[in-house]
Amino acid sequence: VQLQASGGGLVQTGGSLRLSCVAFGRTGSGYTVGWFRQAPGKEREFVAVIFRSGGSITYSDSVKGRFTISRDRAKKSVDLQMNSLKPEDTAIYYCAASESVIYSARATPDAYGYWGQGTQVTVSS
Repeated sequence: VQLQASGGGLVQTGGSLRLSCVAFGRTGSGYTVGWFRQAPGKEREFVAVIFRSGGSITYSDSVKGRFTISRDRAKKSVDLQMNSLKPEDTAIYYCAASESVIYSARATPDAYGYWGQGTQVTVSS
């Protein structure tokens, strides 16, 4: 499966953006999809995940209450709605997919086998 992330851009503090991750190819019975981000000089950081089975969702503490992850199975996409953006949200955002990631490993980048190309989000102060 191939992933394509889009929707990034430049926004002011307090603004909103909606990222989309679309899957191409054989998606079978579906994937667990996570969003990660990486700021310059920092490690890749978990943002949110939606599991393929049951649709369980979790968020990092830094985005909880501001970001919402959702799935559209018909479009084979997973979106990340980002509200109340802050300058510290500035990063390249990546979507990732896995057929087999377990709950305890949901925030571990190495647990995901498929990655999109990333989309830049910049929040100005």
